[in-house]
Amino acid sequence: MRLLILAVAALMAVSVFAPAPVQAVEPDEVLEDPALEARARELSKDLRCLVCRNESIDESNAELARDLRVLVRERLVAGDSDREAMDFIVDRYGEYVLLRPAASGANWMLWAAGPLMLLAALGVGVFYVRGRARAPKAAEQSLSPEEQERLRKILED
Repeated sequence: MRLLILAVAALMAVSVFAPAPVQAVEPDEVLEDPALEARARELSKDLRCLVCRNESIDESNAELARDLRVLVRERLVAGDSDREAMDFIVDRYGEYVLLRPAASGANWMLWAAGPLMLLAALGVGVFYVRGRARAPKAAEQSLSPEEQERLRKILED
């Protein structure tokens, strides 16, 4: 019972002190239409800040992230669909701007490289361990009489 109370208290402490997601969207960027603003926020979560690297433009305070947020909103206000707005930004900034690039085209090699390298490393490890198990064990050799005499002289000095 005591352990359960401690676990619940720890969980509550973690939930209270855990950092909340940060939103960097400034009030002057927010669209008046709540539906368009919601779409813009969803798109912003999938776009990488080119300054901060692994942060979405929705979370970043960098000037370039702000420019991208404004650009997304401009495209949506102009009547673009979500796909058209994303395609426009990808055409302009490259696929690197996507936090989760598509696993198609040449990118499939990047997506597959990690698992393939893991399998290759496991294969090498298995062959190494099997080879060591099958290798003939070197017989322990005792010292020759000359070596024993030399060792005795070294230890006496």
